[in-house]
Amino acid sequence: MQALSCTRCPLHETRTQVVFGRGNPAASIVLVGEGPGRDEDREGRPFVGAAGQLLDKILAAVGLGEEDVFITNTVLCRPPGNRVPLPAELDTCRVHLEAILRAIDPPIVVLLGATALKAFFGPKAGITAMRGQRLERDGRAFYPTFHPAALLRDPSRKRPVWRDFQRIAADGRLIQVAAAQGDATGSPSPAPDDGESR
Repeated sequence: MQALSCTRCPLHETRTQVVFGRGNPAASIVLVGEGPGRDEDREGRPFVGAAGQLLDKILAAVGLGEEDVFITNTVLCRPPGNRVPLPAELDTCRVHLEAILRAIDPPIVVLLGATALKAFFGPKAGITAMRGQRLERDGRAFYPTFHPAALLRDPSRKRPVWRDFQRIAADGRLIQVAAAQGDATGSPSPAPDDGESR
């Protein structure tokens, strides 16, 4: 794939390797994070550090394994010092992210954190305000939620994220059942009324 030898932006100058993705390339759920960190850059797999271990625990708790999801990032090369990707880097790497989504064609995309949300819904999109919503675009359902790294910094965010992933898993199962019955639309579960500002 072109991404593995990409030199389209300056991030290629400091990466160890391209961090493409992990999981099932035929999954119905794709999770998109911000960018690779030090551990990911070294191993060539996204979400393998502390945040990734927490994400795996959350997925397992709602009955999802690596065979049920595909995990990637808005940029496939580590930004220096783990800084937030620059807008130009997001724009340049978007061709690879779009190629991933075209190839997998998932009905559900989970946006992990502010950077992933802004990459799809623009610079004014706010994760605190939009977390927990189901957003429709291009025939897909997008679910913004907090990044696992944010939960490590602020454990109070674990509860709303747990609710988000319960809903995501439930909607994923509905879509699988509908697809098996020949109805690809499925029926989304109602948003949880947890009384939090969105």
